[in-house]
Amino acid sequence: MRSGVIAQKVGMTRIFTDAGEHIPVTVLKVDNCQVVAHRTLDKNGYVAVQLGVGRAKPQNTTRAMRGHFAVAKVEPKRKLAEFRVEENELIPVGAELTVDHFVVGQFVDVTGTSTGKGFAGGMKRHNFGGLRATHGVSVSHRSIGSTGGRQDPGKTFKNKKMPGHMGVETVTTQNLKVVHTDVERGLIAVEGAVPGHKGGWILVADAVKKKLPAEAPKPGKFRLPGEADEAPAADVAPAAEVAAEENV
Repeated sequence: MRSGVIAQKVGMTRIFTDAGEHIPVTVLKVDNCQVVAHRTLDKNGYVAVQLGVGRAKPQNTTRAMRGHFAVAKVEPKRKLAEFRVEENELIPVGAELTVDHFVVGQFVDVTGTSTGKGFAGGMKRHNFGGLRATHGVSVSHRSIGSTGGRQDPGKTFKNKKMPGHMGVETVTTQNLKVVHTDVERGLIAVEGAVPGHKGGWILVADAVKKKLPAEAPKPGKFRLPGEADEAPAADVAPAAEVAAEENV
């Protein structure tokens, strides 16, 4: 069981295959998703990794959380989430997960907060059929009807489906296929729709009902602190040598 990642929903588009067929996809962006802490069996009773993503202003972060991030030597994060993993698949604290953590063709489960709809009636919220269009019904065609008996039971039971606030709930969509990954820009394209609005935080993890591909990296694909800083230095050296040769 590998760790997932925290992504941000960019929006929907489509990708064309070589056969000319188009696939509707949702684009997710993974930017600076780092491991903040570990949850161990001895200390916490379970094994998990805590990930953080997004940049938060230090002045808007509580003192306790600033200390929490300081221990991990990472910048304050806007969003934190935990992923259960096996004890031998813990990713080092401070490591940054990249989008090639997932391979093209594998299935993932995505979790997000559904779009808020405000106050909604029973037909929209619970798919009620409404009352009849005629035969004595007037004005109240979209009402939900009776909510309780008269003498028996003489009350409305708890958890009765009624009009009320709709949306803003945690929703998980399972078995979405990874169609494309862009490591340089940190983008993942998954087939189909993802719950939530544009800009919302999305948890992406390996599908629990599908087999993990053999080529999927374990415990995951990540960069350790300092590795990202070393790559540009290698590119700068040849450029400096060329400039020196031109001046000569």
